[in-house]
Amino acid sequence: MRLRKDINLGTLLALPPASLGWRSSWGEQLAMLRDMGVEAAQAWDGFDEIHRAGLLPLGMAHATRPDELDAIARRHASQGLGFTNLHLGTGFDSDDEMDALAGALLEAQARHGHRLLVETHRATATQDIWRTLRWVERFPDLRFTADLSHWYTGHEMTYGGEFDHRRQRLQPVLQRCLALHGRIGNSGCLQTPLNRPGRYVSHYRQLWTSVCAGFLAHAQPTDVLSFAPELLPMAVGEPPMWLHYQQSVQALPGDPWCGEPSDRMADAEALWDLAQQCFDAATAARSDTALT
Repeated sequence: MRLRKDINLGTLLALPPASLGWRSSWGEQLAMLRDMGVEAAQAWDGFDEIHRAGLLPLGMAHATRPDELDAIARRHASQGLGFTNLHLGTGFDSDDEMDALAGALLEAQARHGHRLLVETHRATATQDIWRTLRWVERFPDLRFTADLSHWYTGHEMTYGGEFDHRRQRLQPVLQRCLALHGRIGNSGCLQTPLNRPGRYVSHYRQLWTSVCAGFLAHAQPTDVLSFAPELLPMAVGEPPMWLHYQQSVQALPGDPWCGEPSDRMADAEALWDLAQQCFDAATAARSDTALT
């Protein structure tokens, strides 16, 4: 049982040339990841190139109807992916529609022997914490990718100084996570550098340690917990820009980050270290419990 060093390839998207992760080609970036000890790379497509780079591909997919899930599981299983991370539903789903999605997911997963993980994500069925907790009660076999920035910021988990109480309420989901997306936000911005004032980094440390503890409590000896930093650019593509995960700043002359508030690749390395500390703390706590 261990924490695996993975990455979501959105972290490499549109990096400025001064970044630690910038290379002149996609192939060179993938080789760089392999040489850094990264084992798996998550993406929406391009899995053959990830395989050729010596990395395990991990999938991403969006499904809003139950009849889409079988094809996703079948295709990704045939492409040799480690698992698929799902943005499931729209956020407007009724309880019956959420249940139909969950049932189809579990059936497709069993039929094709391919793990499908539901991501905690805005604009999907999991955007509301309370409804997600009720969903887990009805479908306890669901497993998750925890992108907790969507809940920490979106639900303002620090509101009223009640973070500890709110964190405890998340346990049914935190205990069912097989993957973590490494992104840290504060109460007002979904993705922030790690050196801003506030307690948000210590809060994520507690959340991620809870995820690691839940994994260790239920994992088999050869299981791994995937930790993949997913640090996205301020904007990408042609208008309308659709990625605004971090706050924009004006790029001054000579700014090495071209307006980004930090080097996302350097932040990813710091998040890998932080996640390993959380895993080690959960492992130590488990050993202490076993001895008493």
